[in-house]
Amino acid sequence: MRFILVDNIIEMAPGRTIYATKTLSAHEDVFIDHFPGFPVVPGVLLTEMMAQAAGRCLEAADKGRGKAMLLQVRKASFRRWVRPDERADIHADITSSADAYATAVCRITVGGEEVASADLLFSFLPWSSLSSDFRDEVLERFLGVSFPGDSE
Repeated sequence: MRFILVDNIIEMAPGRTIYATKTLSAHEDVFIDHFPGFPVVPGVLLTEMMAQAAGRCLEAADKGRGKAMLLQVRKASFRRWVRPDERADIHADITSSADAYATAVCRITVGGEEVASADLLFSFLPWSSLSSDFRDEVLERFLGVSFPGDSE
């Protein structure tokens, strides 16, 4: 399983809000063990979906701060199971954003029903700490530009 938990960004106001989607195929290895006979998306992966979407929103607003990294899950709630092949609609609103830290309120809906929510805290890792060939294909596709790019 690849750990890219956002398939597409549908809408984004950089630094303010993002709407993205993710669908985990029934063929993903995670469903073999979680749970046999009743496969569901693990809550930790739902949380990571929200973090990855919010992080991309932060990065698009201020590339100079670095890679947004989840620092703390302040609160998370899960309301129902997400089954394989269900599309998760991921929504994040950035509630505060400073040079060193940012916060986001996030939620996932499936078929219009809220299934998970989280309040997240982020810090930023300098791009130079990542491998030189790091690419964010999802963000690049949405923005239509290289990211983090050669101009750094």
